[in-house]
Amino acid sequence: MKKIILTVLGLALFTTLSSCVDDLDTAPKVELTLEQLLENDPNAVEGILSRLYASFALSGPSGPGSSDISDDAGESPFLRGIVNLQDFTADGMKNRWGDDGLDQLTTTSEWTSNNKFFRYLYNRAYYTIPQCNNLLNVLNSASTDAGESVVSEVRFLRALAYFYVIDVFGKGVLATDENFGQSELLPESSREELFNYVESELLEIEPLIGTFNGYGRANTYVVDMLLAKLYLNAEVYTGTPRYDQAYIYVNKVITEGGYTLTDNFVENFSGDNDMSTEIIYPLIADPIVSQSYGNTTYIVNGSLSPDTITISEFGATEGWQGHRATKAWYGLFGDLDTSTDDRADLFWTEGHNYEMNDYTVWTDGYPSTKFRNTTFNSEYTPTSFSGTDFPLYRLADAYLMYAECALRGAAGASMTDALNYVNLVRTRSHATTISMGELNLDFIIDERGRELNLEGHRRTDLIRFGKFTGGSYLWPWKGGTLNGTSIPDTYNVFPIPQTALEANPNLQQNTGY
Repeated sequence: MKKIILTVLGLALFTTLSSCVDDLDTAPKVELTLEQLLENDPNAVEGILSRLYASFALSGPSGPGSSDISDDAGESPFLRGIVNLQDFTADGMKNRWGDDGLDQLTTTSEWTSNNKFFRYLYNRAYYTIPQCNNLLNVLNSASTDAGESVVSEVRFLRALAYFYVIDVFGKGVLATDENFGQSELLPESSREELFNYVESELLEIEPLIGTFNGYGRANTYVVDMLLAKLYLNAEVYTGTPRYDQAYIYVNKVITEGGYTLTDNFVENFSGDNDMSTEIIYPLIADPIVSQSYGNTTYIVNGSLSPDTITISEFGATEGWQGHRATKAWYGLFGDLDTSTDDRADLFWTEGHNYEMNDYTVWTDGYPSTKFRNTTFNSEYTPTSFSGTDFPLYRLADAYLMYAECALRGAAGASMTDALNYVNLVRTRSHATTISMGELNLDFIIDERGRELNLEGHRRTDLIRFGKFTGGSYLWPWKGGTLNGTSIPDTYNVFPIPQTALEANPNLQQNTGY
């Protein structure tokens, strides 16, 4: 069994904590306060920290049926929300279940503030943020041995949660350890205000967090990746391009982090991907200790069906018959039968139709077998839950980000290096190399699709490239029609959930909803 950050101690400690997400201005309800926990056991901070990390992948502390928040334990985990809102709303992936709310995501149509999937991600973010604030307050006042690195890790996790608030909703409230527990409802904070806060937090902790804190934990280069992501999308978030800064931090990841591309693309998406040399920051899964319907179990099982696929070949015992790619993804490889690109082999075509004439029909579209529960380097036993970690950040992404920064004119970025990095990504998968004349932004957005689809980046990428809303770029079922149709610019952010508006009248709905 792989070494995991999520300790049993962390699970046990967090059974004492439950967040009240409808009222961010009160401390979490507790049976035993953090102060008491740390007084009884000063070393408990490591277990609590591990549970904060796990809040991005697990639903709750007592197995897959438990939930930290008053939302469905299976549907609401953070990572499941990232996949739903970033991949199923974009061009490459669709879900066929027809669930109310999820159906509207997969067809990018009829988005309202009552969609439960918007509420799930909002609640998960604003569950994690107060828990971080609570722990930071205690660490600042209690006599513990927690050093700058641990405090910085907590601040990183809070910043990561805020990044998704910025990206997905465009605004929210700024709950910090300084205003934690106050009785007044917090005022609304704009996208730019949240951006500035996250930027300042990451810049402060970047030199303090340490270059290695163990597998699955944030370090300097994980902070650098989040900074680079923030700056790469700064023009969308604030109206001001920050590609120079994006280049600085992604270049630091590449030149100082010590990461290297794995020899085989599939290594990054297998059950023993904790051995990957490429993954910069994973969200951890384990089929025994940290079972969840919301980590990569959702991706692996959701992309399989015993009706058309031998699911044991992918390490699964269940196939949920839900997710398929569209031609907007596999069409990027040209003819799948003749392509030399290893990534083109990761679609199950037997018994399936190239065209997705009906997104609710399992055999329309090709399931992606990119993520699997098999181990790459050893024998495996199929399990109900996935043990494959989710690579939130990896080196191939950093290489493509560098190339984009160079193409967008970032000071200091080398076009020669950009071409080299893109070709390293391609040759790893036996795709043909490209020339300098072929390297442009259109190529980069397509290559990001070939390399990174189903990794939680696609919607954000399409928005940054001006391809998400409007009608200049269409994909199957965009806007709820077979061949795709224009969708309004309103959809560049999601609506603030109705429950959040009702809980805090200071929040105002996003324009157009």
